[in-house]
Amino acid sequence: MEEVLEKYLRAGRIANNVLTHVSRMVRPGVRVLELCEEAERKIFELGGRPAFPVNISINNVAAHYTSPINDPSTIPENSIVKIDVGVHVDGYIADTALTIDLSGEREDLVFCVEEALENVIEAIYPGIRVSKIGEIIGKTIRKYGFNPIKNLSGHSLDRYMLHAGLSIPNFKTLLAIGSLKPWKAYAIEPFATNGIGVVEERGEDVFIYSLPKPKKAKGPVERKIITYVKKNFNGLPFSERWLLKLAAPNKIREVLRELVSKKVLVGYPVLVEASGGLVSQREHTILVLPKEIVVTTL
Repeated sequence: MEEVLEKYLRAGRIANNVLTHVSRMVRPGVRVLELCEEAERKIFELGGRPAFPVNISINNVAAHYTSPINDPSTIPENSIVKIDVGVHVDGYIADTALTIDLSGEREDLVFCVEEALENVIEAIYPGIRVSKIGEIIGKTIRKYGFNPIKNLSGHSLDRYMLHAGLSIPNFKTLLAIGSLKPWKAYAIEPFATNGIGVVEERGEDVFIYSLPKPKKAKGPVERKIITYVKKNFNGLPFSERWLLKLAAPNKIREVLRELVSKKVLVGYPVLVEASGGLVSQREHTILVLPKEIVVTTL
């Protein structure tokens, strides 16, 4: 278990370093693609591998936005920017995120998720029920006059598994069942909004994919993509940007969408706050030991 612990800790150190590095680059006019690519480059430089494509989610976008190939988008003036970084070392994952307020006028929206996460970390212990974690998060966010996002949650982690079965709610609910077990890792990620507190899929915007179970593909480009994804990502999410050496951009996008329609791949649509509200996020990964909790991403 010592070897596993060290890999979790190493992934956490890399993720924290990358998140800090990229957050310093965020300013109006910077290309989102530049931020994504620099974060992913830094992960490799430090000896890790991306556990998923770096997410840069702006304003009412809550999750699942990573730059597609040749993304022209830039960071807007006075925006709320979420950066979500995932790193793995030999499959052991660290997942961490923060929010930057470029307007200087929405400090409470940012601080409420930071305080919610701090309150959970102070209260957490091996065996705590996930419903109690949700209660702490929701109470803290509502204290500031905002709503937790009810259909986004924290999650358990396992080797090469970003969502390993257990959901950790961001609000008090009797439907949340389960507790934190020793020698398991968990991502705790409060989301808050000045909207209604629900996210929905944004049209057909899908820029992140995964191959949960390898399946046969027919065409030569399909086979090439499936073989490459199976070899390099081991079931973890990936970006179309990571396949550029396999085919032309338009062909990659066409084949990925076809594979999603055939249920060979899973596509993860961009998620936006349903009422158009601004969204903030903060996240750390914790490792539960028999007698203590270790925050790997500090």
